[in-house]
Amino acid sequence: MKALILALTLALTGTAHAQDAATAAALRDRALTDPTAWQLVESLTTDIGPRPVGSPQMARARDWAVARLTALGFQNIKVEEFAKPSWHRGPESARIVAPYPMKLNILGLGRSPATPAEGIEAEVAVFRTYADLLAAPQGSLAGKIAVVNQSMARTQDGSGYGAINPARTAGPVEAAKRGALAYLVRSLSTGDSNQPHTGAATYPADAPHIPAAALGVPDADHLERLAARGRVRVRLHMAPTVDANSVAWNISGEVIGSERPQEIVVIGGHLDSWDPSPGAHDDAAGIAITTAAARLIAGLPRRPRRTVRVVMWGSEETGGSETAYAAAHKDEAIVVASEADFGGDRAWALRLPPGSREHPVMATAANVLAPLRIFVDTLPATSGGADVAGLKAAGVPVFNFRQDGSRYFDLHHSADDTLDKIDRAQLNQNVAAWASLVYLIADSDIDFRALGAAAK
Repeated sequence: MKALILALTLALTGTAHAQDAATAAALRDRALTDPTAWQLVESLTTDIGPRPVGSPQMARARDWAVARLTALGFQNIKVEEFAKPSWHRGPESARIVAPYPMKLNILGLGRSPATPAEGIEAEVAVFRTYADLLAAPQGSLAGKIAVVNQSMARTQDGSGYGAINPARTAGPVEAAKRGALAYLVRSLSTGDSNQPHTGAATYPADAPHIPAAALGVPDADHLERLAARGRVRVRLHMAPTVDANSVAWNISGEVIGSERPQEIVVIGGHLDSWDPSPGAHDDAAGIAITTAAARLIAGLPRRPRRTVRVVMWGSEETGGSETAYAAAHKDEAIVVASEADFGGDRAWALRLPPGSREHPVMATAANVLAPLRIFVDTLPATSGGADVAGLKAAGVPVFNFRQDGSRYFDLHHSADDTLDKIDRAQLNQNVAAWASLVYLIADSDIDFRALGAAAK
């Protein structure tokens, strides 16, 4: 009798896996021609535009998110407000004043303080690498504007950005420690456009604060060549402001699970962007990919057993949404979480929570993803995105689709991050990947925490 029961159980399990695989494959194939992701990214970039925290456009983006989630049939739509000081770009300019006049293309770095009203005029000290700046002795930059002109490596996985990111985030404080009056950094860009790329700098409360801006790549090279010939003076003017009392919002909607709705799969992208562009790749694409994937799952004849929640996080670029979200949802049974925040170009690999790669559900996922030319990496996911970092720190497992970042940093944080750079076929390939994987997880009983513990 026990043998018969076991045989029936295995047969039923095998049938369930086969049905899930067929449903996931059907979702995958439907996603490749579904227009939802393109409609979302087109609307968010065109109807709302740039979306910095604290701006009128960000408030409009909040309302856009609620309207879109409602129209697409999501349930339990929530707007969760949290306090978030906002940095606002004001008038800014830079120019060479000696040995001859020339305009420089800059974008102030997020959180940068303003220059004095009259601006700053000083000789520049140019460093070819960030390491060269760090090697400069204390006091050696007194009365100067420090310039770091380190180029960024183009890589498929974006690791070149991680390697050079301290030049932007920590560079202003390091230059200030050595006496600099202001800081200019070559844009963290893999392209050769003179459109500068902004991004946030980090200013610890106990560190000196100086104005900081990113230079267009050709302008940064020009400064280095000119400085090699003799002294160069630059005049910098920046007038940003900070609103200490502003707020941001995390907006979410759900596909409520049919059997275990209290168990939640959290996916999403970030709704905010920098101000130079509508942020098509960063991160309207992530919003579109995950929302479209969940909407396809919602349209199935039978919804998955677990709940799928799409979150549009409200403050990724200058931080805050990850902490607010983790605090607000600390008591929920979140099964796994991930954020799409690496543009709209094709996914090529998937990293799963530790210990789960060989699980039958994930083996099914590998087979379903294979026709999309996505493989399951042998390395586990170490990050699920900036906005789920708070959840991960609280013990929530994460997964990560690795996308082709070969051209992402040509566009990232610049005026060039526009809708025309989105490739519809690649965008939909991502939707297909997310829809099939998320469905398989949501319709299963896979326990990533237990698998991770067993793998230790």
